[in-house]
Amino acid sequence: MSRYDYLIVGAGVTGAIFAHEARRAGKTCLAIDRRNHTAGNMYTEDVHGINVHVYGAHIFHTSMREVWDYVNRFAEFNHYVNSPVAYYKGEVYNLPFNMNTFSKMWPGVVTPADARAKIDEQIAAERIDAPVNLEEQALSLVGRDIFEKLVKGYTEKQWGRDCTELPAHIIRRLPCRFTYDNNYFNDRFQGIPMGGYTKLIDKMLEGTEVRLGVEYKELIAEEPDIADRIIYCGPIDGFYDYKLGTLEYRSLRFETEELDEVNHQGVAVVNYTERDVPYTRVIEHKHFEFGEQETTVVTHEYPADWAPGDEPYYPLNNERNAELYKRYAELAKSEGKVVFAGRLGEYRYYDMDKAVAAAFRLVRRELKVEPTER
Repeated sequence: MSRYDYLIVGAGVTGAIFAHEARRAGKTCLAIDRRNHTAGNMYTEDVHGINVHVYGAHIFHTSMREVWDYVNRFAEFNHYVNSPVAYYKGEVYNLPFNMNTFSKMWPGVVTPADARAKIDEQIAAERIDAPVNLEEQALSLVGRDIFEKLVKGYTEKQWGRDCTELPAHIIRRLPCRFTYDNNYFNDRFQGIPMGGYTKLIDKMLEGTEVRLGVEYKELIAEEPDIADRIIYCGPIDGFYDYKLGTLEYRSLRFETEELDEVNHQGVAVVNYTERDVPYTRVIEHKHFEFGEQETTVVTHEYPADWAPGDEPYYPLNNERNAELYKRYAELAKSEGKVVFAGRLGEYRYYDMDKAVAAAFRLVRRELKVEPTER
């Protein structure tokens, strides 16, 4: 007889939401994670009162009211608004591309009509009718100046390839906002959980048995019948020992240090858009929660090639990987008691609110309950 109704592999947001709703539905659950902490890539670690986003900046934003109301059950969110800046050869520009950006880039451009005319003029000068690569796509959307200063170097670092070698579809649009508004997101709701994301996820996991530093295959080898059902949030190709091939990702590495400064850069996120600067952005974590500590913690974020064993971040959405995932998804249909979920189980990049919405769908499908009802 199984010891649990559900074994949940992965104690990130997908696993935590499912565990919470399963427990409410009267199910017994065991959640495991190969890491020594909960919260997955949303994990935050307290460093002298500063909640450090260990796996990169996470800003919660959504236009889905049911998602916002749900996460606010588990934590109080502050009023943080993401307003990053871009640094290029000693110049600082506001992001996203807006009137503050345009007026800085082109002295004399002060009205939306001025900015539209300047961008249209630069687009026309490129004479690109059918973009064949990312560079041509970007030039056809925003023109030469914005591309060279704010798109080209950052994108090439992120993907590890020249823009001329990247497919055009990677950049479907580059939104220009013709207002003096530095809010990066258009979503209605935005903020950071006070006390950090780990606190939020641990609140969801209250009442669920959690074991950390546990490898799924080792546990199953010891207790093959430990649960009636398995919610598997790990890599789908790893589940099958990569027998059809390895799904590819881009990875990241981080260099984090505590500085004896009150305020290092004046904003939570600075993007470095020059190709010659090896990191893509610098994060100063205290600004996510308006900290007043006497010291600060900053992280330099570097894009990295990925190899099996490295931390996977961004799926490489090309034809080869799309086809390989389809083959693994077909295999998954034959798994009677295993359900693949989350960004790794579905080989899909999710913003946090989309991950929550996907977890809702999983709960409704698997538990036949409504997660948004108290």
